Amino acid sequence: MPQYGPEDRELFEQVATPLYEAVVATGSISADDARLAVAETRAAFDLLVRMGLLVAEGDRMVPVDPSTVSSLVVAPMGQQGATLISESAHWAQAFTGLGHMWRKAPGVATGAFTEVRGEAINPFIASVVADAEFELLTAQPQTGRNAATLAAATQRDIAALERGVKMRTLYQHSARRSRVTHKYVAAVSARGAEVRTLDEFFNRLIVVDRRIAVVPGHEGLAVALAVREPSMVAYLVDMFERTWERSRPFANRESTVSRDIAAEQRAMTIRMLIAGYADPASAKRLGVSPRTYAGYVSELKAEFEAQTRFQLGYEMGRRGVSGQEVFEESDGD
Repeated sequence: MPQYGPEDRELFEQVATPLYEAVVATGSISADDARLAVAETRAAFDLLVRMGLLVAEGDRMVPVDPSTVSSLVVAPMGQQGATLISESAHWAQAFTGLGHMWRKAPGVATGAFTEVRGEAINPFIASVVADAEFELLTAQPQTGRNAATLAAATQRDIAALERGVKMRTLYQHSARRSRVTHKYVAAVSARGAEVRTLDEFFNRLIVVDRRIAVVPGHEGLAVALAVREPSMVAYLVDMFERTWERSRPFANRESTVSRDIAAEQRAMTIRMLIAGYADPASAKRLGVSPRTYAGYVSELKAEFEAQTRFQLGYEMGRRGVSGQEVFEESDGD
C-alpha cells in the first residue's frame, strides 16, 4: 500500500480535489488533456491515479466513488498511528525505569549536587516525588504557591500518599488565610498527611526518603539545587525536625490556638521592626502581602497609642517589648 505524507495531503486538498470534481462533472479525462500540461496539475492527476480515485476505462480515466478508496488510504494510517502510540508508551516506560535507576544510583555522574533551571524544575520535582518510597518532608513558604501550583502539587502528593508514603508539610501561619491552601491541606490530610504552620520565615525545602533534598538555588526561584550528599541531606532533615517541633497543627481551629498564632505573628512583626527590615522584606518573611504587613504595624501603633513608627519604637523600648515574650511564655508552660 502506498504511503502518503503531508505534502501529498496538501496537493490533494488544493489541486487534486478540484481536478477530481471537474472530472466527475464531465465523466472522464484523457491522459493528454490540456490541463495536465501544468506540472502541478499533472502531479495531482498522478496522485489521483495512484490513490485509485481515477481508473482506466478504454483510453480515458474515469472517477471512482471516494468511499471505496478512503478506507484503503486512511485505515493504514490509523493502524500505523496506533502502532506508534503503543511503541512510544513502551519507550516512555523504558526511560522511566532508566531514570528511576539513575536517580537512585549513589555515584551518578552529576555528583552530589545538581542544578535544575527554569521550566525543568517542576518536572524534576515531580519525578523525584514519584520515586518516593516511604517519606516526604516539605517546607513551603506562602509566597509563590498559587492555585495552579497547588493543584499540580495536590495530584502529585496524593499519588504519593496513596502509595503509602508518609508526608509532613510545613507552612507559615499566613497560609491559614489562603482558601486554596486550605483546599490542598484538606485533600492531603484526608489521606494521612500532616500539615503544620510556623510564624518564622524559612526557605522552600523538599526531602525525599532522606536521600535527596531539593532547595532553592542562589538565583532564586529560577534555579533549584538537588542535594544527594548524605551528610548535607541529614543536616537539612535535622533543621526540618527542629522547626517541625515548634510548629502548630494546621487543622486545629480551637480559639486558644488561633490566639496563640495571632500572638506569634504579632511578635514576629515586632522583631521585624526592631531589626529594621524594610516593609517588603518583613512582609516576605511573614509570608503576607505588604498591605497586610502594614495592617499589622497599624495595629501595633493603635495598641501602643503611637502616631508614628518612631513613637512606636520608643514606646516598645520604654516598656521592654522585644518580640520574644511569646517564646518565653511558651518555655514556661
